[in-house]
Amino acid sequence: MTKLRVGIYGAAGYTAGELIRILINHPNVEIVCAQSSSQVGKKVYNTHADLIGDTDLVFDAELDFDQIDVFFLCKGHGESKVYLKDADVPSQVRIIDLSNDFRLKAPGNDFIYGLPEMNHDAIKSARKIANPGCFATCIQVGLLPAAKAGIIESEIHTTGITGSTGAGQSLSPTSHFSWRNNNMSVYKAFTHQHLSEIGESMEQESGKDHPINFIPFRGNFTRGIIVTSYFETEASEEQAYKLYKAYYDGHPYTHVVEENPDLKMVVNTNKALVYLKKEGTKLLVISIIDNLLKGASGQAVQNMNLMFGLEETAGLQLKASNF
Repeated sequence: MTKLRVGIYGAAGYTAGELIRILINHPNVEIVCAQSSSQVGKKVYNTHADLIGDTDLVFDAELDFDQIDVFFLCKGHGESKVYLKDADVPSQVRIIDLSNDFRLKAPGNDFIYGLPEMNHDAIKSARKIANPGCFATCIQVGLLPAAKAGIIESEIHTTGITGSTGAGQSLSPTSHFSWRNNNMSVYKAFTHQHLSEIGESMEQESGKDHPINFIPFRGNFTRGIIVTSYFETEASEEQAYKLYKAYYDGHPYTHVVEENPDLKMVVNTNKALVYLKKEGTKLLVISIIDNLLKGASGQAVQNMNLMFGLEETAGLQLKASNF
């Protein structure tokens, strides 16, 4: 079959590097343009050093819409809206945006929220996808089945720890090795930006507003997210497992497990693992993902596959490290 022609706008960052790593091994894809304003003319592997020997792509100054079928927007939050306002994107070219610019419902926003476990069928017919946030993805895979089943009977208390790549490639005081190593800190307690998109999804599944008390932590590791959520419920652990397994039936990347998982089980993969434990009247939900893959680039490729009728797992047979 003819290969899908892909462009990447903002191709020098972490999520773009992961996209390139996936897509150069995708059986149905050819990357025809990797745009970066700051790296024009340089080899892609000069920025993404792990790609040495894998690709000879060179950074371009602009995307050529006549040469692509779909492009990924990998710029910072707020920049996608600015770019698309001025870009003359042909109607046949599909768009997958990895920023938070189009995740929330608003008048005139025709992007579909790209969480496959919730919007699988809508993604298949979409022209534009808003890829979910990393914390949002991890928290939602832990809570949406319970919301859908109506078994949440209290406020939700959630704690999450993310790796340093969640802060992006640009340097900041909290991303330097000397600060991050052997250190942890809380940030944006109760106010994290992903709470809005989580709230919309919870309401979509349940028709209700579910208050979530979310405390995010910066972790002293590179990649991955582990989230714990708990809430009051009359449902038994057995009933909860049955509901969760039914919700994720047919979704190839989200697995409900019966042993307490650890982060290395998902790092470098597109998997999400969910574990349940009932203690007294509270149901504990542990969910884990790789923030750069299921939380960003891997999920974006998963959405692309669905949009173009490809095998949902194409290009995403990525393996976790046991070490």
